[in-house]
Amino acid sequence: ARITAQLQHPNTVPVYELGKDADGKLFFAMKKVEGENLFQILVRIAQGDQATKEQFSLDRLLGVLILASSALAYAHSRGVIHRDVKPENILLGLFGEVYLMDWGVAKVWGMAGEPESDVPVKELYQRLTATGKRAGTPLYMSPEQISSGTIVDERTDIFSMGVVLYEVLAQREPFRGRNIDETFRNIQQLTPPPPSEVAQHLSIPTALDKICLRAIEKKAADRYQSMMAMIGDIRSFREEAMLSS
Repeated sequence: ARITAQLQHPNTVPVYELGKDADGKLFFAMKKVEGENLFQILVRIAQGDQATKEQFSLDRLLGVLILASSALAYAHSRGVIHRDVKPENILLGLFGEVYLMDWGVAKVWGMAGEPESDVPVKELYQRLTATGKRAGTPLYMSPEQISSGTIVDERTDIFSMGVVLYEVLAQREPFRGRNIDETFRNIQQLTPPPPSEVAQHLSIPTALDKICLRAIEKKAADRYQSMMAMIGDIRSFREEAMLSS
């Protein structure tokens, strides 16, 4: 809650109050947001729901990702990484709002003298699946989140957003395995095919393939080095697509 309260951005949910009640119990008050998350929308699209497909064109979905990524870029500028970017945590409000939710496992880094103490992967997995949403959160973890002792920085969020982009484009996750161990191996070792090859019937532009695959490179140094750089490429694609239409 403290982290969320510090992130005052149009694409994060405002925290109005943070404190202790008369009994000394911590509380926080946030804006109530109604809507549905991106995962629910993607499920309906994959099921062929025509109304949802018409309502959420590829261009609109890319716009949603740009807004969610803007919240990440802002958080990164404040030294905060989310560490749990996934479709379930991207909320679309009833009036077009887009919010990046659930900063519960976020981490502040870069503070002088602050030790790098990450939550162990198995414990993190248990925390991420305890809410009963979808036992697939590890699908969006970066290789460095899985490797013990590896420093996690903003490029972890870039990787996770790249996986979300892959799912938006190909209508499937790139690293899903038969179990969590196979999923982790895939994240660390598997080079997924471009979304355009996975979903040839969707005619995905190669420019989006390149953006997506760059974001999910195994080595953090090979990815986009900032969220704003990835946002810039997605914006450029949308502008060029609009001009050519």
